[in-house]
Amino acid sequence: MAKRIPDLLGALAAAYPAARTELVFHSPFELLVATMLSAQTTDRQVNRVTPLLFARYPTPEALAAADPEVLAGEIAGVGLNRTKARHLVSAAQRLAAVFHGQVPPRLEDLLTLPGVGRKTAKVVLANAFGIPGLAVDTHVFRVARRLGLSAGRTPLEVEKDLEAQIPPTAWTATHHRLIQHGRRVCRARNPRCASCPLGAYCLFRTRPEKSTD
Repeated sequence: MAKRIPDLLGALAAAYPAARTELVFHSPFELLVATMLSAQTTDRQVNRVTPLLFARYPTPEALAAADPEVLAGEIAGVGLNRTKARHLVSAAQRLAAVFHGQVPPRLEDLLTLPGVGRKTAKVVLANAFGIPGLAVDTHVFRVARRLGLSAGRTPLEVEKDLEAQIPPTAWTATHHRLIQHGRRVCRARNPRCASCPLGAYCLFRTRPEKSTD
């Protein structure tokens, strides 16, 4: 396994050299909000909602004062909008009260925010603060298992397997590249195996598994 990691990472880099987050943001706070909104929603749809949202609530203090019911209507274009609205207001209130209105650059602190799990926290750390991390979303989870990088049954297990095998300097880029591969080629249903640039490394092609996504 270890011997093929460099080749696999090289193939990923060749296939997706410019992979990066597709969420539009200009501050750690904006990225935190956008990432929280992106659960079960496309980045494109989040980017349609956030410009007006950020104009109305440019700071944690402003968002902390929002009415969750009103906010739910303002983000109605994303899935689970009512739950996300409650989490956003509660997270903003904690940022204002505990972290002086700043998004903390520590995993342990981010995980204390309502509605923020490991995936969201690691996305923020990697993309807003440049702290290496390999966040595991549904695409990373699926592709990592299909490529034989992990047999983990939970995102945390897959995260640990990936970070144990891949150099920290490549964590963030690999995260983005696995997501791009999952979106474009290695889809949950009807994957494009015939045109896959990673076919030589894939276990799924020879031993298909029932998708759990």
